[in-house]
Amino acid sequence: MKNPMSKLPIGILDSGIGGISVLADIIKILPYEKFIYFADTLNCPYGNKPENVVKSLTIRAVEILSLAGIKSLVIACNTATSAAVNEVRRMFDFPVIGMEPAIKPAVELGLKGKILIMATPLTLKSKKFNTLVCQYQLLTEIVPLACEGLVEIIERGRAQGQEIEDCLSRLFSPIHKENFAAIVLGCTHFVLIKKEIEKMAGKEIVVIDGNCGTAKNLKTILQKENLLRYNTDEGKPQIPLKAHIKFYITANESEVMTKYTQLLQNEGIVCV
Repeated sequence: MKNPMSKLPIGILDSGIGGISVLADIIKILPYEKFIYFADTLNCPYGNKPENVVKSLTIRAVEILSLAGIKSLVIACNTATSAAVNEVRRMFDFPVIGMEPAIKPAVELGLKGKILIMATPLTLKSKKFNTLVCQYQLLTEIVPLACEGLVEIIERGRAQGQEIEDCLSRLFSPIHKENFAAIVLGCTHFVLIKKEIEKMAGKEIVVIDGNCGTAKNLKTILQKENLLRYNTDEGKPQIPLKAHIKFYITANESEVMTKYTQLLQNEGIVCV
């Protein structure tokens, strides 16, 4: 029997623009779903705030999404996941999927060399992150890199250009790249500058993010809970994909919407 909750949208939450990269991957895997995207641009970035503040902001955002009516939630922010995912799961009945740095996939590549984790300062300090590192540190050396200031540049819409290059050069200056086999992007914002990071890292280093894994995990959970919304039309979805997305943006809505719709269009997705 069809679950009546299946017709509800999926909630996506981030402090800003980074979660759009996650949303795009989810739409490609689940093209017939509807979405509500919450961007807390008023309080972005989360990564340099105290953990209790991020937890409070995250819970408040989830309360808004819950009142709007969602069947599941993706916390498309590593920092918010680290600070609040356990509390959110205790407070709400719908399935909650969080983000975490893709350390496991990086280790499973079996490459010779260290693994660099690029993330916000708060993510790297969190108990959740350090517990994750402890699971794999006997297999390979894992090196955290606190990327202060990088989220702010990306959020301003400067994902390319000299400012990004200068910031990456500064962050990578103490890193001996010849000792590393992989870089894990531990912030969804960083996926938007993946090409720039790959260029900075060089051809010998693999750059990995967790977006696709999160999208696949969401699909698996929705299938298990009988929450998938199936389209009645036959055949594959047409390209460009037409996505039903409602946006909640806490500041600078017009400017932010322009950026978000352009990013989705770059991924072959049109908002309807």
